[in-house]
Amino acid sequence: MMMRRGLLRLLLAGLVAGPVAARAAESTAERPVSELNDSLVTVMKAGPTAPFPRRYAMLAPVIESVFDLPGILRACVGPRWNALSGRDQIELLDVFRRFTIASYVANFNDYAGERFELLPNSRAAGTDEVIGTRIVGASGDAVRIDYVMRREADAWKAVDVLLDGTISRVAVQRSDFRGLLGDGPDASGLIGSLQQKVADLSRGTLSSG
Repeated sequence: MMMRRGLLRLLLAGLVAGPVAARAAESTAERPVSELNDSLVTVMKAGPTAPFPRRYAMLAPVIESVFDLPGILRACVGPRWNALSGRDQIELLDVFRRFTIASYVANFNDYAGERFELLPNSRAAGTDEVIGTRIVGASGDAVRIDYVMRREADAWKAVDVLLDGTISRVAVQRSDFRGLLGDGPDASGLIGSLQQKVADLSRGTLSSG
Protein backbone atom coordinates (compact mmCIF):
# COMPACT_ATOMS: atom_id res chain seq x y z
CA MET A 1 0.00 0.00 0.00
CA MET A 2 2.77 2.48 0.87
CA MET A 3 4.55 1.71 -2.40
CA ARG A 4 1.34 2.40 -4.34
CA ARG A 5 0.87 5.67 -2.42
CA GLY A 6 4.41 6.75 -3.27
CA LEU A 7 3.99 5.99 -6.95
CA LEU A 8 0.77 7.97 -7.12
CA ARG A 9 2.35 10.93 -5.34
CA LEU A 10 4.95 11.14 -8.09
CA LEU A 11 2.13 11.65 -10.61
CA LEU A 12 0.07 14.21 -8.71
CA ALA A 13 0.14 17.92 -7.47
CA GLY A 14 -2.41 20.75 -6.33
CA LEU A 15 -5.89 21.87 -7.17
CA VAL A 16 -8.36 23.54 -4.76
CA ALA A 17 -11.87 22.11 -4.91
CA GLY A 18 -15.12 23.77 -3.97
CA PRO A 19 -17.38 23.38 -0.91
CA VAL A 20 -19.06 20.18 0.16
CA ALA A 21 -22.54 19.74 -1.33
CA ALA A 22 -25.10 17.29 0.00
CA ARG A 23 -26.75 14.85 -2.44
CA ALA A 24 -30.35 13.80 -2.14
CA ALA A 25 -29.70 10.60 -4.08
CA GLU A 26 -26.83 8.67 -5.57
CA SER A 27 -25.26 10.70 -8.37
CA THR A 28 -24.81 9.19 -11.79
CA ALA A 29 -21.31 10.72 -11.67
CA GLU A 30 -20.44 7.90 -9.26
CA ARG A 31 -21.15 5.16 -11.78
CA PRO A 32 -17.98 5.51 -13.88
CA VAL A 33 -15.90 5.71 -10.68
CA SER A 34 -17.49 2.51 -9.37
CA GLU A 35 -16.80 0.82 -12.70
CA LEU A 36 -13.16 1.91 -12.56
CA ASN A 37 -12.75 0.72 -8.96
CA ASP A 38 -14.23 -2.69 -9.76
CA SER A 39 -11.95 -3.02 -12.78
CA LEU A 40 -8.87 -2.05 -10.76
CA VAL A 41 -9.61 -4.80 -8.23
CA THR A 42 -9.96 -7.31 -11.07
CA VAL A 43 -6.64 -6.22 -12.58
CA MET A 44 -4.92 -6.25 -9.18
CA LYS A 45 -6.09 -9.78 -8.53
CA ALA A 46 -4.82 -10.83 -11.96
CA GLY A 47 -1.43 -9.19 -11.34
CA PRO A 48 0.58 -12.21 -10.12
CA THR A 49 -0.37 -14.42 -13.06
CA ALA A 50 -1.38 -12.22 -15.99
CA PRO A 51 1.36 -10.60 -18.13
CA PHE A 52 1.40 -6.80 -18.31
CA PRO A 53 -0.03 -6.65 -21.88
CA ARG A 54 -2.99 -8.80 -20.85
CA ARG A 55 -3.77 -6.60 -17.84
CA TYR A 56 -3.33 -3.55 -20.07
CA ALA A 57 -5.92 -4.97 -22.49
CA MET A 58 -8.28 -5.66 -19.59
CA LEU A 59 -8.10 -2.11 -18.25
CA ALA A 60 -7.82 -0.09 -21.48
CA PRO A 61 -11.56 0.00 -22.38
CA VAL A 62 -12.48 1.15 -18.88
CA ILE A 63 -9.86 3.93 -18.76
CA GLU A 64 -10.96 5.14 -22.19
CA SER A 65 -14.62 5.10 -21.10
CA VAL A 66 -14.19 6.73 -17.68
CA PHE A 67 -11.65 9.46 -18.53
CA ASP A 68 -11.88 12.38 -20.96
CA LEU A 69 -8.37 11.69 -22.21
CA PRO A 70 -8.43 14.26 -25.07
CA GLY A 71 -9.65 16.97 -22.69
CA ILE A 72 -7.10 16.06 -20.03
CA LEU A 73 -4.28 16.15 -22.58
CA ARG A 74 -5.35 19.57 -23.88
CA ALA A 75 -5.45 20.89 -20.30
CA CYS A 76 -1.97 19.51 -19.64
CA VAL A 77 -0.44 20.95 -22.82
CA GLY A 78 -2.22 24.29 -22.46
CA PRO A 79 -2.13 27.04 -25.12
CA ARG A 80 0.57 25.23 -27.10
CA TRP A 81 -2.00 22.59 -28.12
CA ASN A 82 -3.51 24.74 -30.86
CA ALA A 83 -0.07 25.50 -32.28
CA LEU A 84 0.80 21.82 -32.75
CA SER A 85 0.31 20.19 -36.12
CA GLY A 86 -2.59 17.79 -36.61
CA ARG A 87 -0.10 14.94 -36.90
CA ASP A 88 1.55 15.83 -33.57
CA GLN A 89 -1.83 16.11 -31.87
CA ILE A 90 -2.87 12.64 -33.07
CA GLU A 91 0.45 11.05 -32.12
CA LEU A 92 0.52 12.78 -28.75
CA LEU A 93 -3.01 11.69 -27.88
CA ASP A 94 -2.19 8.09 -28.79
CA VAL A 95 0.91 7.92 -26.61
CA PHE A 96 -0.81 9.82 -23.77
CA ARG A 97 -3.60 7.25 -23.84
CA ARG A 98 -1.10 4.38 -23.65
CA PHE A 99 0.87 6.14 -20.90
CA THR A 100 -2.26 6.70 -18.78
CA ILE A 101 -3.38 3.09 -19.07
CA ALA A 102 0.13 1.74 -18.44
CA SER A 103 0.43 3.95 -15.34
CA TYR A 104 -2.70 2.43 -13.81
CA VAL A 105 -1.65 -1.11 -14.68
CA ALA A 106 1.81 -0.57 -13.14
CA ASN A 107 0.54 1.13 -9.98
CA PHE A 108 -2.27 -1.36 -9.31
CA ASN A 109 -0.30 -4.51 -9.99
CA ASP A 110 -1.09 -6.80 -7.06
CA TYR A 111 -3.84 -7.54 -4.57
CA ALA A 112 -3.36 -7.80 -0.80
CA GLY A 113 -6.91 -7.52 0.49
CA GLU A 114 -7.48 -3.88 -0.43
CA ARG A 115 -11.01 -2.57 -0.91
CA PHE A 116 -12.28 0.55 -2.67
CA GLU A 117 -14.91 2.69 -0.98
CA LEU A 118 -17.04 5.53 -2.33
CA LEU A 119 -17.27 8.35 0.21
CA PRO A 120 -20.78 9.58 1.10
CA ASN A 121 -20.57 13.24 0.00
CA SER A 122 -19.43 14.82 -3.24
CA ARG A 123 -17.84 18.27 -3.56
CA ALA A 124 -19.02 20.84 -6.06
CA ALA A 125 -16.25 22.44 -8.12
CA GLY A 126 -18.07 24.87 -10.37
CA THR A 127 -20.21 22.73 -12.67
CA ASP A 128 -18.05 19.68 -11.98
CA GLU A 129 -18.62 17.11 -9.26
CA VAL A 130 -15.81 15.61 -7.18
CA ILE A 131 -16.44 11.98 -6.23
CA GLY A 132 -14.46 10.92 -3.18
CA THR A 133 -13.05 7.42 -2.84
CA ARG A 134 -10.51 5.73 -0.67
CA ILE A 135 -8.43 2.58 -0.94
CA VAL A 136 -8.39 0.72 2.38
CA GLY A 137 -5.62 -1.79 2.92
CA ALA A 138 -5.93 -5.02 4.90
CA SER A 139 -4.28 -3.23 7.84
CA GLY A 140 -6.90 -0.47 7.78
CA ASP A 141 -4.57 2.19 6.34
CA ALA A 142 -6.36 4.27 3.72
CA VAL A 143 -5.37 6.40 0.73
CA ARG A 144 -7.90 8.93 -0.55
CA ILE A 145 -8.26 9.35 -4.31
CA ASP A 146 -10.96 11.66 -5.69
CA TYR A 147 -12.20 12.03 -9.25
CA VAL A 148 -13.28 15.34 -10.78
CA MET A 149 -16.24 14.42 -12.96
CA ARG A 150 -17.68 16.57 -15.75
CA ARG A 151 -20.91 15.94 -17.62
CA GLU A 152 -20.33 15.73 -21.37
CA ALA A 153 -23.45 15.20 -23.50
CA ASP A 154 -25.13 12.21 -21.84
CA ALA A 155 -22.13 10.87 -19.91
CA TRP A 156 -19.97 11.82 -16.93
CA LYS A 157 -16.22 11.77 -17.58
CA ALA A 158 -13.26 12.13 -15.21
CA VAL A 159 -11.18 15.21 -16.03
CA ASP A 160 -8.74 15.06 -13.10
CA VAL A 161 -7.61 12.79 -10.26
CA LEU A 162 -6.93 14.23 -6.79
CA LEU A 163 -4.82 12.58 -4.08
CA ASP A 164 -5.91 13.32 -0.50
CA GLY A 165 -8.74 15.41 -1.90
CA THR A 166 -6.58 18.26 -3.16
CA ILE A 167 -3.50 17.16 -5.14
CA SER A 168 -4.07 17.19 -8.91
CA ARG A 169 -2.55 14.88 -11.48
CA VAL A 170 -3.35 17.37 -14.23
CA ALA A 171 -1.39 20.10 -12.42
CA VAL A 172 1.76 17.97 -12.23
CA GLN A 173 1.47 16.82 -15.80
CA ARG A 174 0.91 20.40 -16.97
CA SER A 175 4.23 21.42 -15.43
CA ASP A 176 6.08 18.37 -16.73
CA PHE A 177 4.62 18.52 -20.23
CA ARG A 178 5.32 22.20 -20.75
CA GLY A 179 8.92 21.66 -19.73
CA LEU A 180 9.27 18.82 -22.24
CA LEU A 181 7.59 20.82 -25.00
CA GLY A 182 9.96 23.73 -24.46
CA ASP A 183 10.01 26.37 -27.15
CA GLY A 184 10.38 23.96 -30.08
CA PRO A 185 8.04 23.88 -33.07
CA ASP A 186 6.72 20.37 -32.42
CA ALA A 187 5.89 17.85 -29.69
CA SER A 188 8.73 15.40 -30.40
CA GLY A 189 10.33 15.85 -26.96
CA LEU A 190 7.11 15.14 -25.09
CA ILE A 191 6.13 12.28 -27.40
CA GLY A 192 9.53 10.65 -26.98
CA SER A 193 9.40 11.01 -23.19
CA LEU A 194 5.96 9.41 -22.95
CA GLN A 195 6.98 6.60 -25.29
CA GLN A 196 9.92 5.82 -23.02
CA LYS A 197 7.71 5.90 -19.93
CA VAL A 198 5.32 3.40 -21.52
CA ALA A 199 8.24 1.08 -22.22
CA ASP A 200 9.60 1.53 -18.66
CA LEU A 201 6.24 1.03 -16.94
CA SER A 202 5.61 -2.15 -18.90
CA ARG A 203 9.23 -3.31 -18.50
CA GLY A 204 9.55 -3.48 -22.23
CA THR A 205 6.49 -5.64 -22.82
CA LEU A 206 4.61 -2.85 -24.61
CA SER A 207 5.85 -1.10 -27.72
CA SER A 208 7.33 2.35 -27.02
CA GLY A 209 6.04 3.71 -30.34
